[in-house]
Amino acid sequence: MTTAFYAGLLTIVFIVLSFRVIAKRNQYKVALGSNGQELLQRAVRVHANFAEYVPFALLLMFLAEYSGLAPMYLHVMGIALFIGRLSHAYGVSQQPEPLKFRVFGMVLTLLVMLLAAMASIVLYALRSGWLT
Repeated sequence: MTTAFYAGLLTIVFIVLSFRVIAKRNQYKVALGSNGQELLQRAVRVHANFAEYVPFALLLMFLAEYSGLAPMYLHVMGIALFIGRLSHAYGVSQQPEPLKFRVFGMVLTLLVMLLAAMASIVLYALRSGWLT
């Protein structure tokens, strides 16, 4: 399962982002929220944004894989998702924020989601006879 490989890689990134939030909370002695600490707020949003997009992207990739999408395409999507999430995390974590990293990361993430969704739709249509 190609998607499982990228799920594993991205889980490691998620854990690293979790530890970054924990470290910032300890540094600023803030249990909830950000108490106005800009770098803590950025760490929280990087972690949350990752949690909001990655599971859905992986689900779409898995469905495309389950529907028969070739591993080569899944690797392209997985690498793009991984690079996109790293770029987004880097950009949002910086103060001041270099917006190009955030935008690049979101474009790659949304592109992966769109491609996986379209692949799933097309593969379903082919199997069900819609396109014949």
